[in-house]
Amino acid sequence: MEIVHVYTKLRSEFGGQCFFSDRSEERLVDIPPDPKLTLQFIQKTHRDLAGQACREMSEHQVNTKRFESNSCGINHVEGGWPKDINPDEMEQTIRFRKKVEKDEGYLNSIMQLGSVMEHCIKQNNAIDIYQQYFDDEEEVEESQETPSAKTINVFRDPNELKRSVTGLSWHPDGGRKLAAAYSCLEFQKTSKDMRLDSYIWDVENPNRPEMTLKPASPLICLDYNPKDSHTLVGGSYNGQIAYWDTRRGSQPVEYSSVEHSHRDPVYKIIWLQSKTGTDAFSASTDGQVLWWDVRKLSEPTERLVLDPGREGNLDRALGAISLEFEATMPTKFMVGTEQGLVVSCNRKAKTPAEKIVCTYDGHHGPIYALQRNPFFPKNFLTVGDWTARIWSEDIKESSIMWTKYQMSCLMDACWSPVRPSVFFTVKMDGMLDVWDILFKQSDPALSLKVCDKALYSLRVQDNGHLVACGSQQGEATLLEISSGLSTLQKNEKSLLAAMFERETKREKILEARQRELRLKERSRSEQSKEEEAGREEGEEDLEQLIARAESDFYNIVEMEMRRREKREEALQEKDVCEEKEVKNRAKTGDDTGETGAS
Repeated sequence: MEIVHVYTKLRSEFGGQCFFSDRSEERLVDIPPDPKLTLQFIQKTHRDLAGQACREMSEHQVNTKRFESNSCGINHVEGGWPKDINPDEMEQTIRFRKKVEKDEGYLNSIMQLGSVMEHCIKQNNAIDIYQQYFDDEEEVEESQETPSAKTINVFRDPNELKRSVTGLSWHPDGGRKLAAAYSCLEFQKTSKDMRLDSYIWDVENPNRPEMTLKPASPLICLDYNPKDSHTLVGGSYNGQIAYWDTRRGSQPVEYSSVEHSHRDPVYKIIWLQSKTGTDAFSASTDGQVLWWDVRKLSEPTERLVLDPGREGNLDRALGAISLEFEATMPTKFMVGTEQGLVVSCNRKAKTPAEKIVCTYDGHHGPIYALQRNPFFPKNFLTVGDWTARIWSEDIKESSIMWTKYQMSCLMDACWSPVRPSVFFTVKMDGMLDVWDILFKQSDPALSLKVCDKALYSLRVQDNGHLVACGSQQGEATLLEISSGLSTLQKNEKSLLAAMFERETKREKILEARQRELRLKERSRSEQSKEEEAGREEGEEDLEQLIARAESDFYNIVEMEMRRREKREEALQEKDVCEEKEVKNRAKTGDDTGETGAS
């Protein structure tokens, strides 16, 4: 037996003592601003968020207790024959009937039942019990059962080092199988011992996967081909596209070349509606959307750069993280980006600038989920940051409906394929929320704690009864939804259509009001600019007048001074002339006096 004793000692009690002293600052590096980088910045539009500071009030409803009844059925064998009588033998049944008809109890019961039957026939002749009265009035809907969900199976990652379930896809034929993509998206958390495999699970067997998919790089997303249930395509962490045929084994049939693939991980790949059933397109955070033909994956058939400036500049492209394609609108598709923008695109446009139709801005962070409503394709659902938002194609300024901000980030969402008003969301705290917007918009109709780890992916089976959730710990949880959430309700389509139309009109009115306010503000600013320009012109005119007046004043002063100088010079000359005349006169007088005396 080995005895071990551990000595503990504080770090401050051993080793050299640290001596710190004050000294002046020292510049290590000086990086001046580069004006050229300003051209690469994308202006982020601001959004206003309203907060409610008052106390929330709740509504209460008091109803009487209702009686719950169940309908039961009984299997009844024809004739109710005794054990010793074989109903298939005609002779035995005829002999038994004759024996019963001679019995006194049978005769007495027939006589008693005859009067009762006669009374019922007379009632039927008087009143037609099958006639439908009050057809025009609406039937009172039966009270709905409480929404609920229960866990059926949990498919765990068979590896020791657990990876996150980043993608799920249901088998198109009845949903008997579930394909799950496993990878680690945490930065620098992948290790050499972590396996690259992904799996296809049988819904009835959670113990071991039915098939193992062996890609060259971990799969982040995958998708079953809706036309061929044996084929599926996946997007890898290194940007490559892989194509499988389950009849040929676990290895991919074909890979895309590294040179012509994405530069970043492929976060979404979807099959397209085509005649051949071999076309798909993928999106990545490198800012590209690539179209592929799985029969030839050497290079993409088409390429789109998500440059908001519509110049095809890959350096300014928006990173794509989610995709949406509706088969009823084959030329349109939508892309959710890391910057919180939804980019609506048209594939059949001739130039790259025309392919980007418009953008929808409403989230603070990456849009992890994007899906059109299967019953109302003009309305689509997005999930990003802490909210889920419902949009209309006609309104580009803001969403028409949204959930309140949750305490945890939302990671994925999808619509119910059978109920147009129901959608599902999963969050980082391991919660699955089921929303019924016809029933309640402020809170989910059902919140269920699926696991303790974060939920990253979510997919609903085509019949709407089963929901699969993928967690960070590598668990794919299969849940069964109650019939109330997976059965189409009466008048649900018409009620939801009216709600979408009402909310769209409301947003249009608010948008027109905001546009009017912006125009008024713009006219005010232009008017103020004109007034400032008028003031500046007035100031300039005043300065010119002052300068002209000053120049005129100085000119007049100068002219007056010159005039005065000339006048003084003339006076001086006059004085000199007068003095000369006086002297001449005096001199001539003296001369005449001298001559007289002589």
